[in-house]
Amino acid sequence: MPRNFLFISLDNLSGDVAWQLSKENNVKYYQKNQDEDLDVANGFIEKVSNYEEFLDWADVIIFDDTLGQGKLADELRKKGKLVVGGTVYSDRLEDDRSFGQEELKAAGVNILPYKDFTSFDEAIQHVKDNPQAYVIKPTGQTEASTKGILFIGEQTNGSDVIHVLNDYKDAWAESIPQFQLQKKISGIEVAVGAFYDGHRFIYPINVNFEHKKLFNGNIGPDTGEMGTSMFWSSPNKMFNDTLNKMEKKLKGYVGYMDLNCIVNEEGIFPLEFTSRFGYPTIFIQMDGIISPLGEFFYELAAGNNPKLEVKPGFQVGVRIVVPPFPFNDKETFNVKSKGSVIYFKKNKEGAHIEDVKLVRNKWIVAGTSGVVLTVCGTGISMKDAQSQAYSRINNINIPRMYYRTDIGDRWYEDGDKLHSWGYLRS
Repeated sequence: MPRNFLFISLDNLSGDVAWQLSKENNVKYYQKNQDEDLDVANGFIEKVSNYEEFLDWADVIIFDDTLGQGKLADELRKKGKLVVGGTVYSDRLEDDRSFGQEELKAAGVNILPYKDFTSFDEAIQHVKDNPQAYVIKPTGQTEASTKGILFIGEQTNGSDVIHVLNDYKDAWAESIPQFQLQKKISGIEVAVGAFYDGHRFIYPINVNFEHKKLFNGNIGPDTGEMGTSMFWSSPNKMFNDTLNKMEKKLKGYVGYMDLNCIVNEEGIFPLEFTSRFGYPTIFIQMDGIISPLGEFFYELAAGNNPKLEVKPGFQVGVRIVVPPFPFNDKETFNVKSKGSVIYFKKNKEGAHIEDVKLVRNKWIVAGTSGVVLTVCGTGISMKDAQSQAYSRINNINIPRMYYRTDIGDRWYEDGDKLHSWGYLRS
């Protein structure tokens, strides 16, 4: 049965989700931030300039971000609307990193030692007084706009962190009101997540491995994301010892909830929540979900404990980007990338749009970020999923495109360790 879906988006992140739903449902899409990304997903979905006109029309309203969207989602739920989106509480779990850590601690989850600062001088003195390896992280309500300050120290005496803090003090003292120093530990970075229907987690859960650096081998600048590998699982030790302990606290939240962790043989240590769809995580997940997506989201928003059917095995998603990604250089983007045509030698299977628009049946690079597509593959083995994803990328030609060729390779070593430590056991 076709449903009516209204998307309320901050920054045009969920265009592909809306497009996939529109293939079997009625979709309208509103973007709040009217900036240069306004052309993203044009031609793929029907956009509206005022979401309030369609609240009564919508069977389900979908939000794609935090940063205050949870407050509006709560207000709409009180009016009787079905909503996939956050709450004031779940927004704060992601947007205020320290709050998220304290809520995990209160739920009985082990966390790493950390300390918040509003002064770079005080932070520098703290490292001098307590020499060890640290991670510098943004926190507080301004985190989304300051994620560039993330720095992972390597020196056991903290000398590299002191050097970076001095640089930040000179460059950003006025624009970063709060940040965090967290003890660094060695281990595997892995996330565990699940959909939540306002009352309970929906099984199976999802285990995923992000690849954040620009270049193969996990080197180069941080990009936010260059690709992700994943698989679906029954509840395992990693989920039960962390995210599952938050189940009662999340009441009212509807959507996907993800918890990124560092794990080693000594334990599981959560790093941060993603209290919304992850990007490109949701694109990759959609390729593995067998259940009709529209009906699943409807039943999720209704709190009906929907059945989630998924493909067995593994999934891989690879981001294809163009210059100047991951850097912000409007002139370079306009000259080198904006308006480039995306050519497909055969079909478009596995290709999920990010900053793309449809013009006269041609896919065109749009927006400002340089993030163009996420190309997905699935398979019984990780090797099969990788092979399908990269064979699909070989079908695509965009001027000056680049991407990592090792998405999923982490699994071969990390998977063995996670199994041997017992974290993937049901």
